[in-house]
Order: sequence, then structure tokens, then C-alpha cells
Amino acid sequence: MNNQILLILGMMLVTYIPRLLPFIMASEKKLPVKLNKFLQFIPYTALGALIIPEVFSAIPEMPLASLLGIGFSFVYGWYKGGIIIPVLGSILVSFLTLLMYNSFVF
Repeated sequence: MNNQILLILGMMLVTYIPRLLPFIMASEKKLPVKLNKFLQFIPYTALGALIIPEVFSAIPEMPLASLLGIGFSFVYGWYKGGIIIPVLGSILVSFLTLLMYNSFVF
């Protein structure tokens, strides 16, 4: 049991230190404006790369619901920004689209 705890603590240190060192080194220096702007887009790009492929395969029988949800998220995020409302809004738009589709079918 003690070996497992030591192993977990060791893995925590091995993964945490490489993430912490660049943050400490970069926080004291002023980054160029273009590099700073580039770094601001990384979270959105990473989220998009993780989420968008799965969105199209989530509802294979009704891809229109996914497209409308992602469209709402893109338009709202582009003009208003933020993350919570685009995510919740895209879920609501997809749900309403599926609800309307199912009420017309059944």
C-alpha cells in the first residue's frame, strides 16, 4: 500500500513539475504581443479539437441537431464570448431540435 502511495506521489511530481516550470519562467518575463495573442487561442483550439469530432458522431441519425448546436455555440461565442452560455445554449438548441424532430416523427 505504501509503495502505491509513493508511486502516485512520484507520478504527480513528474507530471506537475514540467507544467509548473514554464509557468514560473514565463510569468516574470514580458512575452511579445503576437506570442501572447497566439497563446490565448490555445484553450479554445484544444477544446475544439476535443469536442467537435465527437459532436458529429454523438447523434448519427440526426446530424442536423449537432450542426445547429455547434452553430449556435460558434455564433454566440464569436459575438458575445464566454464559454458557459455557448455550451449550455448549444445543448439546449440540440435538445430542442431533437424534441421537435421526434414530435414530428411520432
